[in-house]
Amino acid sequence: MEQINPNHENKSSQNGLLERLFKLSAHKTDVKTELMAGLTTFVTMSYIMFLNPIIMSKTGMPFDGLFLATCLGAAIATIMMGLYANWPVGLAPGMGLNAFFTFSVVGSMGYSWQIALGAVFLSGVLFVLMSVTRLREWMIDSIPMSLRLAMTAGVGLFLGFIGLRFTGIVVADPDNIVAIADLTHFGFGAFGPEAPALGFLSFLLISVLSYRKVFGAVLIGIAVTTFIAFAMTWILPVDFFVVSDAAKSFAPASGFVAYKGLLAVPDFAALEPIFWKADIAGAFEVALIPVIVTFLFVNIFDTAGTLMGVAERANLQDKNGKIQGLSKSLKADSISSVIGTAFGCPPVTSYVESAAGVAVGGRTGLTAVTIGLLFAVGMFFLPLAQMLPGFAVDGALIYVSMLMMSSLKGLDWDDFTEYAPAVCTTVMMAFTFSIANGIAFGFITYTVLKVGTGKSNKISGGVWALTALFVAKFIFLT
Repeated sequence: MEQINPNHENKSSQNGLLERLFKLSAHKTDVKTELMAGLTTFVTMSYIMFLNPIIMSKTGMPFDGLFLATCLGAAIATIMMGLYANWPVGLAPGMGLNAFFTFSVVGSMGYSWQIALGAVFLSGVLFVLMSVTRLREWMIDSIPMSLRLAMTAGVGLFLGFIGLRFTGIVVADPDNIVAIADLTHFGFGAFGPEAPALGFLSFLLISVLSYRKVFGAVLIGIAVTTFIAFAMTWILPVDFFVVSDAAKSFAPASGFVAYKGLLAVPDFAALEPIFWKADIAGAFEVALIPVIVTFLFVNIFDTAGTLMGVAERANLQDKNGKIQGLSKSLKADSISSVIGTAFGCPPVTSYVESAAGVAVGGRTGLTAVTIGLLFAVGMFFLPLAQMLPGFAVDGALIYVSMLMMSSLKGLDWDDFTEYAPAVCTTVMMAFTFSIANGIAFGFITYTVLKVGTGKSNKISGGVWALTALFVAKFIFLT
């Protein structure tokens, strides 16, 4: 009589459940491939666990709570994407949006982080409403491609400037506004630990490793830079590290970093100061309309571009070219923005790094569920996040900015009325230190150039309306 292997039965049962949930055979994939794809995407986007808390903590929000919030927000959103939309896409708090939240809304405009979260919540609700109606399609279709590309590139330049400031490579200058720093400086400044040379090294390492398609290039670059920083604190005397009076309150006595171990059981009490602290009533202010619109725009176009790009690479189109499950994926993404607000996150959005998992065979939501579970495991690495020197992580920020700026290659460089507004949008985001102002300048420039060159028929109703809104902003709200 044939013996039945109980382990084989359990495996078949598990695969049967996964097959029913994710339709693996229909997508010509298997469990092993999906798990490896999930691991690949997680490794390529896991830098957000460390980078988002560093940026957001500049608002006064606690680092520990932000780290847990980042992991939880990413885990819940990504698992929902996998189970509901069955797409191999990872989600996390959006890069660029977190910088806009911190430096523009809270920093430059002076709003509390609670009101800023309220603006994020309202933009998320609008995104959900647009995702269940035809408003989303109308919005995407009404904005010219040149301005859409410019938004991504502009956020990239904005992030790059922030990364250069954080690492200490670029410093304030009374004569020229900004200047290059003393690259031999090692110590603490206005933005925390500074080591310009090591920050630049982190960027170069990540760039070279990524170009060579080394698995986990970003994490390796951060790890190598961190090890060098540790070695310096072991070898060099403490007096070598310059600590300003303003920075002494948070500067570790040993220099850059303090070893506390790598793992710890998550203490969810750290979430209490930021959990569901959004001031929604406070966000109902006329002056915050451009802020809400900016969160909404960047989220919509970043999401649409990412999801359609991933769909193309994962062969999720049917024989007629229609993308399967796009509506569900957009709904999952928009709902995630609202859910993330509860944990104290900026808009949670789809990550272009998902293409890395697709490249190794990820085709279904099992890839996304794997990513989400790994983010949940990431909560145990809070001591590691506290240990990493900011400049090592900021090298990744500069690298991400370069990737985002590559969208400018899609511009029509033969049409001045198309590329000039895009360039204006891009540079003004960085030079005014405001994503919202960059978008406003871009729309106004686009409309004026089209009208002035006899091409007003190219201006959509949506662009006319938004141009009027931004003009009113500069007149009445500046």
